[in-house]
Amino acid sequence: QVQLVESGGGLVQAGGSLRLSCAASGRTFSSYAMGWFRQAPGKEREFVAAIGWSDSAVQYADSVKGRFTITRDKAKNTVYLQMASLKPEDTAVYYCAAGARYPVRSTSQYDYWGQGTQVTVSS
Repeated sequence: QVQLVESGGGLVQAGGSLRLSCAASGRTFSSYAMGWFRQAPGKEREFVAAIGWSDSAVQYADSVKGRFTITRDKAKNTVYLQMASLKPEDTAVYYCAAGARYPVRSTSQYDYWGQGTQVTVSS
């Protein structure tokens, strides 16, 4: 059974940093893309960042470009999201996703999802 478990969320002041982790188990995703999405209350789930099987293939949403960095450790089957210069509008539940063929922005391309971790940025 495939599981994606996120960790690292919490409450942080604006301008602060957090590092999210997503550990996958049940299968290896070294040949697939993994990504991060987020969903704020009353809003649709939106793309944040994705990384392909080649670590040089990354994509970011315009709203986080230059502030967030996605990386992966294939040996640990884990993907990370380093978040810096956090803003109150970054407040959301952050979800890890895996299984896409490419690091795409569409939720429908990912086969597996984690339960989410809450990130709250206070002003």
